[in-house]
Amino acid sequence: MSGKTIRVTTDVGGTFTDLVCFETDHETGASRIITAKSDTTPPDFEKGVLNVLEKAGVAAGDIDFMAHGTTVVINALTEHKGVRVGLITTEGFRDTLEVARGNRPDFFNLYYEKPRPFVDRDLRLELAGRMNYRGEETEPLDLAPLEGIVETFKAAGVEAVAVSFLHAYANPAHEKAVLETLQTLWPEVSAVGSHQISREWREYERTNSAVLSAYVQPVAARYLHRLEDGLKGDGFTGQLYVMQSNCGVDTLEATARIPITMVESGPASGFWGAAELGKLIGEPDVLALDIGGTTAKCSLIEDGEVTIMTDYWIERDRTSAGYPIMVPVVDLVEIGNGGGSIAWVDDYGSLNVGPQSAGASPGPAAYGRGGTKATTTDANLWLGRINRDYFCGGSVEADMDAAGSALQAVADSLAISRAEAARGIIRIANNNMVNALKLVSLNRGHDPREFTLVAFGGGGAMHAVALGQELGVKKVVIPAGAPVFSAWGMMMSDLRRDYFQTALAELDAAALATIEARFAAVEAEARANFEAEGVPGDKVQLKRFGKFRYRNQEHTTEVAIEGAVTAAALDTIANDFHAAYEREYTYRLHAPVEMVGLHVIASAEVGKLKPVEQEMGGEDASQALKARRAVDYALEGVHEADIYDGERLKAGMRFEGPAIVEDPGTTIVIHPGNSAHVDRWGNLHIELRKA
Repeated sequence: MSGKTIRVTTDVGGTFTDLVCFETDHETGASRIITAKSDTTPPDFEKGVLNVLEKAGVAAGDIDFMAHGTTVVINALTEHKGVRVGLITTEGFRDTLEVARGNRPDFFNLYYEKPRPFVDRDLRLELAGRMNYRGEETEPLDLAPLEGIVETFKAAGVEAVAVSFLHAYANPAHEKAVLETLQTLWPEVSAVGSHQISREWREYERTNSAVLSAYVQPVAARYLHRLEDGLKGDGFTGQLYVMQSNCGVDTLEATARIPITMVESGPASGFWGAAELGKLIGEPDVLALDIGGTTAKCSLIEDGEVTIMTDYWIERDRTSAGYPIMVPVVDLVEIGNGGGSIAWVDDYGSLNVGPQSAGASPGPAAYGRGGTKATTTDANLWLGRINRDYFCGGSVEADMDAAGSALQAVADSLAISRAEAARGIIRIANNNMVNALKLVSLNRGHDPREFTLVAFGGGGAMHAVALGQELGVKKVVIPAGAPVFSAWGMMMSDLRRDYFQTALAELDAAALATIEARFAAVEAEARANFEAEGVPGDKVQLKRFGKFRYRNQEHTTEVAIEGAVTAAALDTIANDFHAAYEREYTYRLHAPVEMVGLHVIASAEVGKLKPVEQEMGGEDASQALKARRAVDYALEGVHEADIYDGERLKAGMRFEGPAIVEDPGTTIVIHPGNSAHVDRWGNLHIELRKA
């Protein structure tokens, strides 16, 4: 394959494993894009990756660059399928995980129990030694008991060790000493220190993050190395990167050491792709929606920037406080509503959709694999929104009898017809997703009418217009390659690391030198880390952010900082903070502002894809028209819709709704009164009817 460069990305989801391949011929400049989907293959997820490569006809030995996103970490956490962990912590603080926080979501439940820690109390052991909040040692570390602790852990079958000391965010010297000694005493054990994950305060959150990273580390490392071995066995010699939760990629070696950083790697790549797409089409303010087989995820992108946070929780719901993970994660809301979400009737006779899912196996009833419960996909199929004769791109023969039986069971429980049950399922699923979109927009002071909805994933295009009309967004955009857009987003990702660090200082002239020195130290560390992995320091791009609050408040608001922190910059930083605070909380205070922490983004390009423009043609879309059929639009009733072949739609074509666009991986539902056109990059823009 000399004279060609082949870039491949793969994304392992709960139901499908997606692939995007971009091949460039250096002699002619011509490019070719290949996309493919295959079933996810739990618990051996790497087999799904190898399968989708084979399905796409891409030889591993021809690949120059490969990026990979996976749900293996979040699955291990939510299914509690990690390894046995031991915790080493500061004397007197082994119950930090048990005490946790006082946030009781089920407030009036007198029998409420806090989530059980991932480490039992007898495996939470202590060492004497103390740092204060300034990072000053107040009591020397005593390593003498460590040998006995190791023997206790071995006897208990511990496979991974987490080390978390009080105020290690300010000075990690004690944690580093323990990790070095552990390496000598027990070289085969997996061990991680809290400072390797987070340099921010909040002892409980930091300790829990270290524990959860240790809990999944052996599982994730085995998976990544099996994937690497499988690829190499097929001839792969290129560079393999792993998608991170912060919208960047990192090396396999770095990720295997601290795998908790890929806890939301799949969704992150999609939202990064949406941000890049927004910049490309001149719509930097985006509401991004990813609907897959199991879940729907959404995120708000403002001025082309994806928001990254460290306040991330798993298993948090109306009855449980959940578990915190202090790693850089794209700010998103996730709900259990996807194509495989199951419809059910509760004890009060109300119809619900999700969070239970039919998953990849048996899948929706229409898959004909033994599924008996009605799902969102079955409802879309029954209403004619999905073509029963082109189900899953024609690769699956729709079992309409099974879908009908599943819907009939729901209909009987509600004493309505199957069609009414199917409409109800669609409307409730849409309502759930609208509420999620409101959480990332209206609830945070953003007006959805000022944003463009970018919808992707296998199910995004089916529901996007209904959601956009409810929210009143500017328009809806369905990206080219929407079914595999998360994999596509990895093509546009940089090698990226986010550095968060607690740094208390008043926002005044007296603290300028201290603040600037802290930023400079973190930036020097970032460059050194990249250079250690072969990335020249001058190729590293750095962005600064500060976390500010009004004096004596608890939580912070992040503000971008352009250039050095100088006296001239003080007023700009303060004004930006006041504006951001007011937008989120509806008011501002006449009170001193203080800096609580810093955030530095370090990134470098590694084979980033530049989208290729298509030649604009005429507006007539009739050559892509393949049929007409009756489609039930739920709220708008049944209409005769034009059916278009998505693969034959070209740049410049325009058409009106009601219409359906059929692609091998998704179906785009365009409602009556909407108009649509294809842009020069192959994205479909849908202009919504005005109320």
